[in-house]
Amino acid sequence: MTISKDLYMEERRQNILRLLDLQGKVSVTDLSTVFSVSEVTIRADLQALADSGLLIRTHGGALKADPALVDITLTSRRERKASEKSRIGQAAAQLVQDGDSIFLDSSSTALAIAPHLKNRRNLTVLTNCIAVAQELMDAPEITVVMTGGRLRRDTASLVGGENLDVLARYNIQKGFFGAHGIDFVEGLTDVSADEAEVKRLLVAKCRMVIAVLDASKWGRVGLSSFATFSSVRVIVTDTNAPAELVARARMEGVEVVSV
Repeated sequence: MTISKDLYMEERRQNILRLLDLQGKVSVTDLSTVFSVSEVTIRADLQALADSGLLIRTHGGALKADPALVDITLTSRRERKASEKSRIGQAAAQLVQDGDSIFLDSSSTALAIAPHLKNRRNLTVLTNCIAVAQELMDAPEITVVMTGGRLRRDTASLVGGENLDVLARYNIQKGFFGAHGIDFVEGLTDVSADEAEVKRLLVAKCRMVIAVLDASKWGRVGLSSFATFSSVRVIVTDTNAPAELVARARMEGVEVVSV
């Protein structure tokens, strides 16, 4: 496997995962040599990937994650911070008006918005999330439009940026995006490059980008960036969000709703 030594962080981490797929394990020392970066940088890469459930951290390196364990980790995200996500979903739904056209991504926090939309009239919801579509099945006043693509089973979502032509006919007023993390430099990030690709394209089509994330997501950075911090207009979060980061976001002109 040939690897360019001039890589951005996201590309380097993706290549680390590819090496793990090929070898089953990697060492900090070897990766430092392969990518021509410090061991401190490699340790940070491995820890970030481990935090995302994409590998198993070991002393001096990492092991390939068991796919079954990764699936459990991803599935369990819907059960984490359930109370906070419910409050965030209800508050975010208040930003949606009758007649709007909105996008809900495949995050568990965006899914928490859907139950609170059922009394809206003449609403169009675009989504790549099968669970969102199922949640809105009994809402006759809501038109649901699914993006095309490949099925990603662990998140019950459709991915593949080449299959978003259906969106060309819609003007999307508001897009609601969950994230693995939000950072002032890296913006909104996801642990999946496929999910990030879909979100990146949708961010560009939405007139207003609204981030929906619980307190644990502040200051975290995932594998792939899909929105710059400056593109975010509103953040809906819970009251445990770090006060200094919330204050900085407001200073930079972002409306932060804490519930």
